[in-house]
Amino acid sequence: MHERNAALTTDQKALAVNLDKYKYGTIVEIGAGQEVARRFFQVGAAAGTIAKTMSAYDMAVSDDIYGQVDRYVSRERLLQMLDKEFTQVVTRLSDVRPKNTTFFAYAATVTARSFKQTNECHGWVGVRLQLHPGAEPSDVILHVRMLDHENAQQSEALGILGVNLIHGAFFLHQKPDWIVESLADGLGPERIEVDSIHFSGPYFEEVENRLMNLHLVRSKLTRAVIFNPAGEVVVPGALFYRKPVMVMRGHFKPVTNVNIDMMASGLKQFSQLAAVDANQIVSLAEVTMNSLIRNDNVDDADFLARIDLLASQGYTVMISDYLRYFRLRDYLRRYTQKPIGIVLSVRDFHYLFDEKYYEGLEGGILEAFGKLFPDNTYVYVYPSRPRGTEASAQITLDNVEVPRKLRHLLAHLKENDKMLALIPLDDRHMHIDAAEVLANLRHGRGNWENDVPEAVARHIVANRLMGYDSE
Repeated sequence: MHERNAALTTDQKALAVNLDKYKYGTIVEIGAGQEVARRFFQVGAAAGTIAKTMSAYDMAVSDDIYGQVDRYVSRERLLQMLDKEFTQVVTRLSDVRPKNTTFFAYAATVTARSFKQTNECHGWVGVRLQLHPGAEPSDVILHVRMLDHENAQQSEALGILGVNLIHGAFFLHQKPDWIVESLADGLGPERIEVDSIHFSGPYFEEVENRLMNLHLVRSKLTRAVIFNPAGEVVVPGALFYRKPVMVMRGHFKPVTNVNIDMMASGLKQFSQLAAVDANQIVSLAEVTMNSLIRNDNVDDADFLARIDLLASQGYTVMISDYLRYFRLRDYLRRYTQKPIGIVLSVRDFHYLFDEKYYEGLEGGILEAFGKLFPDNTYVYVYPSRPRGTEASAQITLDNVEVPRKLRHLLAHLKENDKMLALIPLDDRHMHIDAAEVLANLRHGRGNWENDVPEAVARHIVANRLMGYDSE
């Protein structure tokens, strides 16, 4: 991937747009002042760029302009705004502007920090623009979280983000990954989080939106992105709100029958908790970023293969850069106070009790576990049995080895039902080792196909995924 040039300042970006006499459009902002428009006006020459700015704060006024909507801070409202404003600027001005004009509409509908409450500060931001005179419009749409504690700071951050988006969409559209990276210019990860992005329209037909959302994580714009089984990005706040969550962490290279049974048996036991409504559970297969990285780069084909294979089994997939489990719990706790269940294999248990894993934490492993289990969070441990051994060789939560000095810690967690032994629904798969499956599939068809779901085997063979038949 080529490096992007040194970032321009926010004012330099706004001025570059203003000085291009062929870029002309509308800026409408609801929920955090008129910071994007102000940025363009304060650098000068905005008369050549801005046809109109507006804030329709009153709901009745907003509905009268854009139509009814169930939620005012929503993707639906943003699209209504972009539809109305872009159509209007093109219809009104196409005949009077230079023929080389490329029109745009920028819109944002957000809920910023209120003077009377500590509400969730988030919103939808987007730009619709022509990337060639007379072309059908293209869209770049974001969901953002504002992390500053004061309304004025949140408004300022949104102003910077809006300028970055407009400038990036116009000047970097041939490198969509650079548009993603440019969103953070002038902002730190402590100010704005972008947890979904979607490109569409002419000039973006070849964009793989799943890779662009993965790039949000790589660019430190968010710590996690989520895909539904259709491969569409899901906004976490909408997915997790007030719901119990069950997470299965793994490499899923490939997803195997033991993964399927781990999740099924985990859901069965998790749903037996008094505070859990089985119909409300959000179940996730989580892949950490470090498992996608090879030689300091993410293997895009490998990433898409894993997403596709998990989707074939109906999984919602989270990609995160949370190495430590308590960080994952913190992330989920932003959105829900319902129980959280984490499913892991006893094969991976040593990571949890490896003190090196917690270097840099002042309280070490005790601090980490204190942050993982302060409330209704549970770890379910799935057993394992080496291939070809008797049932007595089974490794479970009750007989797994941990360092001697940590045995009392494990006993405490078990005694207080924070760590629970998972009972397989189908114990025929406990021998499966994904690394063996991966090595075998690279030799072509074979017994490995019995260790993965039928649809997964079919998909791997048909699309030659994960190095199938390459050795």
